[in-house]
Amino acid sequence: MDNVILIGMPGSGKSTLGVLLAKALGYSFIDTDLIISKVAQKPLQKILDEDGLCHFLDLEEQVGAELECDKTVIATGGSMVLSEKAMQNLKTGGRVLYINVPLDEIKRRVTNITTRGIAFHKGETLDDVYRVRVPLYEKYADMTVNFTDATDGGIEDTVSLMVKLINA
Repeated sequence: MDNVILIGMPGSGKSTLGVLLAKALGYSFIDTDLIISKVAQKPLQKILDEDGLCHFLDLEEQVGAELECDKTVIATGGSMVLSEKAMQNLKTGGRVLYINVPLDEIKRRVTNITTRGIAFHKGETLDDVYRVRVPLYEKYADMTVNFTDATDGGIEDTVSLMVKLINA
């Protein structure tokens, strides 16, 4: 299988860049957050509010662990890296590309942390989530696109950089 799995913080651009990357590669595109919502038959935030964080993470793990596709760009939820089982399955099917965006830029982009469907424990901040997840993103990444490497040219240049990394 020859998939590209995008990981990174909420607000890093996985879904936006993923669609454009899929077009550039001639691949299909899947957003695991949309699959989770479809399975649960409700939006991510409603899953978190009504069913709790543990249920949400279980659903996310199930989706990641069972996903099978080929020649697909997969935008994962920011918390997918919390499941080793899911990440091992995804890595078996392709290469993992980490979209590394600094915390200050994530904070600028994500202003709706309590309504966006972000998996985090009560009392945690975006800083806490970032501190826990960045080492996991780095652990699972086969390649990394740094926000600072791609800020000058915008989205198109970022996608071009991603294509170069994938084809290298």
